[in-house]
Amino acid sequence: MQTSASSDSPTVLIVAPFGRDAETIAKLVEKELATPKRCATPDHAAAQLDASIGAIVLTEEALFGDDAAMLEAALHAQPAWSDVPVVVLRAAKSRLAPARPLPGHYSNLVEVERPVGAATLISTIASALRARQKQYVIRDQVQRLSQNQETLARSEAELRLIADALPVLIAFVDPSLRYVFVNKAYEAWLDAPTTEIVGRRLPDILDAPTWQQRKPYAERALAGEAVQFSVNWPTRSGERRACDIRYLPRRDSAGRVDGFHIFVADVTAKTLALEAVQRQAEELEQKVAERTAELQAQVVARASTESALHQARKMESVGQLTGGIAHDFNNMLTGIISALDLIRMRAESGRVDGVERWIDVASASAHRAAALTQRLLAFSRRQSLNSQRLLVNELVHSLDDLMRRTLGEKIRLSMDLGHDVPLVRADSNQLESAILNLTINARDAMPQGGQLEIRTRRQVVEEDEAGTGEDRLRAGCYAVLSVTDTGEGIPPDVIERIFEPFFTTKPIGQGTGLGMSMIYGFMQQSDGHVRIDSEVGCGTTVRLYLPESVADSAGEGAGDAPQAPPETATPTGAGQQLLVVEDDAQVRTLVTEVLTELGYAVTVVEDGDAALKVLQSRRVDALVTDVGLPGLNGRQLAEIARQTQPTLPVLFMTGYAEAARDQSEFLEAGMHMIGKPFSLSAFGDAVAQLFLP
Repeated sequence: MQTSASSDSPTVLIVAPFGRDAETIAKLVEKELATPKRCATPDHAAAQLDASIGAIVLTEEALFGDDAAMLEAALHAQPAWSDVPVVVLRAAKSRLAPARPLPGHYSNLVEVERPVGAATLISTIASALRARQKQYVIRDQVQRLSQNQETLARSEAELRLIADALPVLIAFVDPSLRYVFVNKAYEAWLDAPTTEIVGRRLPDILDAPTWQQRKPYAERALAGEAVQFSVNWPTRSGERRACDIRYLPRRDSAGRVDGFHIFVADVTAKTLALEAVQRQAEELEQKVAERTAELQAQVVARASTESALHQARKMESVGQLTGGIAHDFNNMLTGIISALDLIRMRAESGRVDGVERWIDVASASAHRAAALTQRLLAFSRRQSLNSQRLLVNELVHSLDDLMRRTLGEKIRLSMDLGHDVPLVRADSNQLESAILNLTINARDAMPQGGQLEIRTRRQVVEEDEAGTGEDRLRAGCYAVLSVTDTGEGIPPDVIERIFEPFFTTKPIGQGTGLGMSMIYGFMQQSDGHVRIDSEVGCGTTVRLYLPESVADSAGEGAGDAPQAPPETATPTGAGQQLLVVEDDAQVRTLVTEVLTELGYAVTVVEDGDAALKVLQSRRVDALVTDVGLPGLNGRQLAEIARQTQPTLPVLFMTGYAEAARDQSEFLEAGMHMIGKPFSLSAFGDAVAQLFLP
């Protein structure tokens, strides 16, 4: 029997062999209910019987033949879900002899006595079709259930296959701790087939110590908590086996825990690898610590070596410095001492002719010694500077003729002066000296002639462009003055020592070795910087960086040094009362003598305390004081004196004083300064300047 037909539009089989009954019934069915299909005989209907047949309508006379048995057999062969309704139209019993009936046990049989009205017939067939439709619903449900069961069976088989293939223990136990499911791995771990494990309780499978260890975790899992823990579960041979165990509770539709899943993974390899890594890490850490200690020891040793090397270089520089000073000063002192001895010898013998010559020799040597002292102060950044705001371009222009005469005809001088070079604050005399010094060095580097360029520019140095170490510039705006020559260039090893005092590459007698060290000291003292770029055979560029000056609210002339008067006789005094404070006895004697000779009334004391007593006892017309005094220094003494005499003129004498390095900051209005050593005539002029209107 066919069973693959669709039941979406059921067919009604009609078996009515006589008259027009089949045609009439077919028209009624087609119009009102479904698709009719007329069959000549019952065996023909039996051949058409399949799932698409919604009902069979036959007349009683169709059952008289032997072929009715085939229809009976087809009805018996229907699937379990199928029970095709059969509607038999019987004639009145008084008219026909009894026909062969269908089997009495065929339950889905409806007999309708003829004659029957169309409405009754349609209603009966419709009822049969509805019953058949319910059978279709049951069929579909049975098919879905069967499919689900097959799918579930396949899924269970696949899950079992997967679970058995995994190298971990997988199981499920119910609330009584009885194994409901275990995978194949349990056989290898517990040395028992799975059939002997399923149905037994967890405490019966595990030994007593192991169960006591697992029991708290099982209780927590049955309470609804997911549990994870690690234990050592030795193998049957006693070998170590590290395990990661998880108990995951399962809940039913009502949310109650109905058991828990067990997952046990062998993590021995992972644990051993981790322990190996930890041991390696500890060993590495120990090696790093040992190596760090070695490096620290090396650093300490290197620092000690560098310190010793630095000290050696420092001592070498100090030795070179002291050697150069001793050499130059011995030459100068020889000139002074020898000239004075000759003067004394002439004086003892009463001969005064030619004495002026030896006086000039002694004076020249003394002035050379004073110049050398000033250079040393410049190198050490301790010279007294008369810093003022100035225009670099104007200063360079003022040196044009002097530089051209210094360079000679073989060297071509060019200037490239920027239009936006900022004002700077510096000592103009020292800056002129630095430029001329660089010009002379450039000339000496070009014995065959060449080109020298003086350039000025405005440059803003950002924080990330400032450099590092000794070459570091503070961020800000600078006036940059560069001197570039096309000379021989300077080797790197010479550049490293170029700022050392008395270091020179010039032949003996052609250089003191103090020029570049003076420039370096002057630039550092002026908050500036000097950089040198040179390549052997290509020339050298020296750049002087001077920071931009911001205009001060106070006048710029407050700290100006007294201007030297024209070459005339030293002006004399008119009996003005001078208080002289000097701690050096020889200087004190000479100063007192010259001031007395010049017509001043002089009171001389040796320190600030004695000077205060004089100031408290009477008024003076001017104060002449050394800066570096024991106790109160000269600047402090001047401030105290001006508390009672606010306009008291003050002349400071200084060989060197830390606080007096920048005269513009050190001096106030009415204060002046003269540097030691000085000539007595220059000293007399400086004192006379105090009383000028």
